[in-house]
Amino acid sequence: MKRNATAVWNGSLKEGAGKLSTQSKTLENTQYSFKSRFEEGVGTNPEELIAAAHSGCFTMQLSAYITEAGFEIESIETKCDIDLVDGTIVSSHLTVNAKVKGISDDAFQQEVSKAEKNCPVSKVLNAAISTTATLV
Repeated sequence: MKRNATAVWNGSLKEGAGKLSTQSKTLENTQYSFKSRFEEGVGTNPEELIAAAHSGCFTMQLSAYITEAGFEIESIETKCDIDLVDGTIVSSHLTVNAKVKGISDDAFQQEVSKAEKNCPVSKVLNAAISTTATLV
């Protein structure tokens, strides 16, 4: 499987702007700029997109592990916070809230730990990855 996205940028870093498009067309000429990345501008930014990718990937991986362990998932919600310091993504923190029938907290935390280490986005990030998970 291969996926792609395209970025087009016009102008200088601070005054210019770009547009992002994905193969699926979920993003199509989506605006991004210096202001949307480092200030309060309209549009997305790479760190926000990485956060979306990591939260989505992790949640799917966790779902697979919990299902393989024989439990029924009612819901899993994951928020991802990306920390950019001096031009480097230094961490990705996942906050998870899940409703899973019959699973103990210990078993849940084991599946969370496996998913944190093994989702494909976690494997590609060269940053500290941490998780806070709550079974509700």
